[in-house]
Amino acid sequence: MIETSEGPRRPLMTYALIAACCLVFALGPASGLNPGYGTGGDLLRAQTGYFERWGVVPSALWSGAPAEPLTPLTALFVHGNWLHLLGNMLFLYVFGAMAEERMGRLQFTLFYLATGYLALLGYAAAHAGSTQTLVGASGAISGVLGAFLWLFPRARVTSLFPFLFFLPLRFPAWVVLLFWFALQWLAAHGADDRPGVAYLAHLVGFSLGFLYAWVRFGRTTRVNRAARPSEGESQP
Repeated sequence: MIETSEGPRRPLMTYALIAACCLVFALGPASGLNPGYGTGGDLLRAQTGYFERWGVVPSALWSGAPAEPLTPLTALFVHGNWLHLLGNMLFLYVFGAMAEERMGRLQFTLFYLATGYLALLGYAAAHAGSTQTLVGASGAISGVLGAFLWLFPRARVTSLFPFLFFLPLRFPAWVVLLFWFALQWLAAHGADDRPGVAYLAHLVGFSLGFLYAWVRFGRTTRVNRAARPSEGESQP
């Protein structure tokens, strides 16, 4: 934690964002916890309709419908399945807490929402004719990763790498995050039009987050202290 004259600042907004995403997921059809959506084919139809209503459909976003410009915001709180939710929330918990401590609650919240919105908007602009639905907090969390890279470049991060038999290894944040960014870049260039991970949204969010931290905080606020451990290489 970062000490102030009022004591350590708690990352309340990070926890609130995690709670909001978990609550929205639990109440929605993708969790399978709400019996009101039915089972089998009824559940699948409910999931499709739910994602189309609250997620981003690039071709619809540019249609001029009044409600469509809000979907890049609502989509940040919608997740496709349990793995999607838990992976994103893990990254938000690990990296969001320290970023919020440095930025402050209000600034962090506005940064998170704006970066996530623009990341999804950038993806939709690049795939303007696509009818695939885009949901998840990945773009916003990628923005947090980008800001973290500038603010805490030498923080020690514990990572689990599948190709190293999941051995827990500690690296500086700049090594882990640049490696993550390189993976997203390679995946984005190898992606096709089939449903999958929106790697381009990750790249846009990460770049915007890094740029914002660089412009807003400059060199004087960079922190070299050790970070709390984080998991993985699994993608937000």
